[in-house]
Amino acid sequence: MNGRERRQLDIVRRWGTIGALLLTVGSLGGGAAPIYSPLYGVPVLGLFSRMPSVAMGVVWTGIFMIVSAWLALGRFVKPGRPRLISRGQMDRTLLMWTVPLVFCVPMFSRDVYSYLAQSEIAARGLDPYELGPANALGVDHVLTRGVPNIWRETPAPYGPLFLAFGRLTAMLTGDHVVSGVFVHRLLVLVGLGMIVWALPRLAARFGVPPVGALWLGALNPLVLFHIVIGVHNDGLALGLMLVGLELAMRGLEPLKWSWITLGAGVIVCGAMVKIPAMAALGFLGVMVARKLGGQLKHLALVAAIMAGIAAVGVVVICLGTGFGFGWVETLNVASTVKSWMSPPTALGFLGAGTGIMLGLGNHTEAMISLTRLLGQGVSVVITIVLLWRSFKGRIKAMNGLGAALGAILVLGPVLQPWYVLWAAIPLATAVVGPKFRMFAMVTSAIIAIILPPTGSAFDGRAYTVPQAVAGAVITFAVCVLIARKRVGSFLRSDPAGGGQV
Repeated sequence: MNGRERRQLDIVRRWGTIGALLLTVGSLGGGAAPIYSPLYGVPVLGLFSRMPSVAMGVVWTGIFMIVSAWLALGRFVKPGRPRLISRGQMDRTLLMWTVPLVFCVPMFSRDVYSYLAQSEIAARGLDPYELGPANALGVDHVLTRGVPNIWRETPAPYGPLFLAFGRLTAMLTGDHVVSGVFVHRLLVLVGLGMIVWALPRLAARFGVPPVGALWLGALNPLVLFHIVIGVHNDGLALGLMLVGLELAMRGLEPLKWSWITLGAGVIVCGAMVKIPAMAALGFLGVMVARKLGGQLKHLALVAAIMAGIAAVGVVVICLGTGFGFGWVETLNVASTVKSWMSPPTALGFLGAGTGIMLGLGNHTEAMISLTRLLGQGVSVVITIVLLWRSFKGRIKAMNGLGAALGAILVLGPVLQPWYVLWAAIPLATAVVGPKFRMFAMVTSAIIAIILPPTGSAFDGRAYTVPQAVAGAVITFAVCVLIARKRVGSFLRSDPAGGGQV
């Protein structure tokens, strides 16, 4: 990159870093803090918890700055651009934006407190697939108090490998919430590290610029907000899935079953954190079958081998961790939430509402069950079609995997903002089309800014969010005006000149 472009990149980096620092500061009062927060009463730091609107305004200002910096950074990794940002520059940018977020109070969700409670249940030798936090720990236990009411009596919906990690965490931290959150965050950071390791390698295999895959995948605001800050175990599951795919693909040229088996085993480990990762085995099998000759007999043989690897891996993990197979019965725990964000659930609400208007009675539960069943059926059909098209070589297997995971989760009974990453990250390794890039960029940016940081509703305090957002918009605009000369010159310029990195 020439000197002008390096200066432009420096502006973008610092802009995003300031946003990350604002998120860290604002999280002290605008985040999903534990019920018994150690910040209350602490000089200076405790002040933010008494000014929720101000703290949330600071958080949203940081969100706007990171999202805008990420969008600007996208110009340096645009496919076809003669001079792309280097891998070292991308890695340093990721560190600059991530390190401050490691010290954030959890935001956007309170799921990490459920992790802590379920981990403590496992550490006590009880079955987290049979008992919820309230029954196992008691309603007044410090870890139970942090769990949202809707989940206090429900068993764990996660795989046994994740609960095994959680059990170890509980043994180390006990009922200390802050240290428990920090250790769980370190665990998902390991997942992020695996994503960073695997993404550029997979992208190179499918003809995508590695820095472009890292920009859309690892540096995506949804990763920073919901994996790093939100401490969601999706990061660990995705990391294991991608590492497994990369290891297995090392056995395709030439064919080496030892690498393929190892990679498939790592994918199974990812599925034992969160089950959607198991879909990667199907698309890995398609690639192996094509390598063997691409005939139906090869597909059937590889399908049997992958099924065998999955069965052995699941049995070993379930029995090795001591949790057994109870997770199979709790996979639908999340479906107790009926959210309009899920298209099948929204369709069920719409159908039930129409029936009520027509005087046919209230059949909301039946309609939602029906539309959810139809949604899952459609997702299965879509996945089978994508597997077949991948087998025939009509689409890249990684594109098929990303689209299949997107269909499975979008058409599932529950849809959360961070579920988008299950589709976006695999697709980032294999798609270079400008339409996909624009769609993924806009979708990620919109989702990143619409979810309140506290991870909870604002019943009785509806004014809090408008005040915080209005303050953040004004503050962000002032920041842009202050830096208008440098930022303006960057936005007016086209850093796509010729030359080499």
